[in-house]
Amino acid sequence: MLKLDREESALLDSIDSRTQLAGSNSMEILLFSLGTTENFGINVFKVREVSKTPFITRTPNMPSGVEGLISLRGNVIPVLSLASILGIAPPGSQKEDAMMVTEYSKRTLGFLVEEVDRIIRVDWEKVRTPENVSGGSHAYITAITELPDGRLVSILDVESILANTFGDAIVGNISPLGNGHEVNVFFVDDSAVARRKITEVLDKLGVRHKYAQNGLEAWTRLVSIADHAEHTGRSVAEEIDLIMVDAEMPEMDGYVLTRNIKADVRFGGIPVVMHSSLSSEANRAMGKRVGVDSYVAKFDADVLAETLRPLLLRARRAA
Repeated sequence: MLKLDREESALLDSIDSRTQLAGSNSMEILLFSLGTTENFGINVFKVREVSKTPFITRTPNMPSGVEGLISLRGNVIPVLSLASILGIAPPGSQKEDAMMVTEYSKRTLGFLVEEVDRIIRVDWEKVRTPENVSGGSHAYITAITELPDGRLVSILDVESILANTFGDAIVGNISPLGNGHEVNVFFVDDSAVARRKITEVLDKLGVRHKYAQNGLEAWTRLVSIADHAEHTGRSVAEEIDLIMVDAEMPEMDGYVLTRNIKADVRFGGIPVVMHSSLSSEANRAMGKRVGVDSYVAKFDADVLAETLRPLLLRARRAA
């Protein structure tokens, strides 16, 4: 089991230095237990630190699954019981000795777990989207991978946990893009919550859009579009004005997907926007290194719309 003292800080020290993994289509997962036989994991990029469970101030009228608040280096953050959120056990009934402090989508949260195990490295191509996902804890699982000993690991969809616990980000008034019906956006995101919010923004902009649910599916579809355009004597830019990618996705991450797009001359001139909950400067730098034209942190509808607007207008003028 992971030591939750000096070894813990050494283990998670300089997480941003791990960004080179993204370019190799690999990720690192922090494994943890919720007191059941199921193995869970979370992308290390989203974990800021691990500690023993601190004193939690119980607060009334908090959303279901939120145990209370803690003060962490001058900031007050909510603490959630993952066993309760996932429907594994009623609040307060589980042993929750460890806390993972996560940072994603501009939010800092504490997640209570029974114990933290270790960090493993896996190839994104070995991470699969779960099939036939329904309710219960599986509604919060974004991907599955397998350990060398054959055990399966369920990787959390933290965006869904955030949205279902505290409510979806509101998409307000967004001015439509002039001649938006002539604009085509292709986007990819493995989170159903993210796809729904992106669709809302694109609908308000009045642009046409298609999507894929993971990086490999996106690349396969993009190559098919490029092949068809080439066969009919058209350019890909006549079919797609902008491509938007998530950073972490099963089977092929957004960095490798972007690198593939930028290496294929048929996609020349088509901007690629990375829209990710991994919002550190190191992740932005990695995006820039592989050719991303713009990087937007999830999820601010206004910022996303205003990032896309000039890129789409520029693409229309160039067409």
